[in-house]
Amino acid sequence: MIVRIRGSYITIGQLLKKENFVNSGGESKFFLLENVVKINGIRVTTRSTKVRIDDFVWINDELIEIKAIDER
Repeated sequence: MIVRIRGSYITIGQLLKKENFVNSGGESKFFLLENVVKINGIRVTTRSTKVRIDDFVWINDELIEIKAIDER
């Protein structure tokens, strides 16, 4: 799956909300503790961790590629 973002990054908590894994920021804290979430192969447990353009995010076994929104 490809997710397109504005700007140079999105936090993992925002990404979880954007892709409907959680409904709120509070839920994302617990989601990160109870599920395997990795950015470029490194496990993350804090919702403020930044995900940048061209990063790969694994949420459990689902792969998400982060790309920039094409603003022509």
